[in-house]
Amino acid sequence: MTAFKPCLQAQWVTQSFDLVAGWNAVFLHVDASYTNLDDLMAEPGHQPILEIWQWQPEVPASRFTQSPAVPADTGSPWSSWVRGQGADSVLTRLEGNRAYLVRIRSDVPTFRWQVKGRPLPPRYTWTTTGLNLLGFATPPSTPPTFESFLRPAPELLNQLELFRYIGGPLGPANPTPVFSLNSTPVRRGEAFWMRAGELYNRYFGPFSVELAPGTPLDFSDDSSATSIRLRNLTTAPLTVTLAMLASEAPPPGQPAIAGSPPVLVRGDRNPTNLTYGYTNLAEPQSWTLQPAGQPGSSVEIVLGINRTAMTGPAGTLYAAVLVLTDHRGLSRVELPLSASVTSRAGLWVGAAAVTHVRHYLTQYRRGPDGTPVLQPDGRYEIEGVKQDLGTVGRPYPLRLILHTDADGTRVRLLQRVFVGPKPDGTMGLTTREELLDPARLADARRISAVHLPWSAANAPWNGTGALQAGQSASIVVTVSYDDAANPFLHTYHPDHDNLNATFDQRLPRGEESYDLRREIILTPQPPADDFDNLTRGHNTVGGQYVEFITLTGRTKPGRPQPESRTFEVRGTFELTRISDIETLTTQ
Repeated sequence: MTAFKPCLQAQWVTQSFDLVAGWNAVFLHVDASYTNLDDLMAEPGHQPILEIWQWQPEVPASRFTQSPAVPADTGSPWSSWVRGQGADSVLTRLEGNRAYLVRIRSDVPTFRWQVKGRPLPPRYTWTTTGLNLLGFATPPSTPPTFESFLRPAPELLNQLELFRYIGGPLGPANPTPVFSLNSTPVRRGEAFWMRAGELYNRYFGPFSVELAPGTPLDFSDDSSATSIRLRNLTTAPLTVTLAMLASEAPPPGQPAIAGSPPVLVRGDRNPTNLTYGYTNLAEPQSWTLQPAGQPGSSVEIVLGINRTAMTGPAGTLYAAVLVLTDHRGLSRVELPLSASVTSRAGLWVGAAAVTHVRHYLTQYRRGPDGTPVLQPDGRYEIEGVKQDLGTVGRPYPLRLILHTDADGTRVRLLQRVFVGPKPDGTMGLTTREELLDPARLADARRISAVHLPWSAANAPWNGTGALQAGQSASIVVTVSYDDAANPFLHTYHPDHDNLNATFDQRLPRGEESYDLRREIILTPQPPADDFDNLTRGHNTVGGQYVEFITLTGRTKPGRPQPESRTFEVRGTFELTRISDIETLTTQ
């Protein structure tokens, strides 16, 4: 089998194998399990393939009834797909990080097999029984020889027994032993039988890559950051370079890819403001690791997604591949990376901090001696009204509770909200407690904003605009002068009950209390230019808070409009999305 020459471009990668007639051993570094083998092999580009056998190292050696190098249906660690067998084939999909035997028709001397799939982090299983059919993640264009590749692991190099398939029928000479380690290339995508006596091998390249459990490089629509730990496994310094490549077009039926994710690499911490810097992964970045076992032999690389740079409707997919290489040209590790545009839907809770109040101070003209100047009618002469913004002694907090839809264009302000199990068993957001499961109220939570007027119905106040950077959301809250929630009314104070002195007649608006109108304007601002703020932008939003408070009183005789005065306050706000539930249950 000759060199594997892939077109390496991303979350979807085409891995190519140059095969010959007969039996070939391949190692898949991509996962093609998105489709079944019958459909994949029905394509014209796969017609020369007659059989595919997958090696399953998990099967214990005690179950073998014949040589493991010879594929068999029973009593062996092989599962097979055979053209024409249909549903009788045991092997139904091509999984990554697996070795396969592939048989090509005898009338096809050479054949380039191309498999499109998702790249996978390397995963190897080694046994001291010698039943190791493996391939290594080496550079495809200039693969190293076995001698140079294994030089950092001298025990393995000295004890290694190596076998390879050379095409043609299986037999005593196929697979054949490899003796010239100094001239045999470690071709990416070719699988070899290997054993090293009693040695338990842990060397599969000059550096190891450790990822968090699960799917750490699938940021989906809600993850902020993850980490990759690199370890030098050699006795000499090693420079490892990280780069990002764009994606190939996805196969038919798979989600479209909008582009490569905007990846940030976390930098050093700023001791002044305790924030982390960052660099964009638009250009390759390198780290020099000290020899194994010494300080500096490993490094943690923290990666994040700049959510503010991702555009498109919620769910829009961005994907690419991260490529790790070493300066000796021994390894090339490919890691899949994906993220999707976040929905803005859900419950946002936070607070505004009022820091400025616009003055409304009448200033009177004073004479040379400093005394106020009187007018002919006996009133003091007004010089002007001071209406500039002034700072407050201490920021005043106002809790904010908002619910938004997927794109953030429908904004609703709430006085209180209930979060908990609903009668149908699902978690929900409701405006009233009775809409929750009465048997599970202990699992529910209520969140309230005491500065907003309470009502039994707890109807949300609908806003206009959007809770997005570059736009503003405006919500108007009105309170009637005789509403029990009006702050000018007091149950136990006779001068603030809207009743006359004998408590037998209701007073008109403006005598003791006023109609109240609060126009709240939230203008989101771009996040601060540091790693944490840029990567958490999908779940946090902050910006400028403005509120206009208008008091409306009585209508004086001869005047068409009632008396009113508007006060303005300003400050900042910050909200955190605590739930991504899109539906707010109101009835």
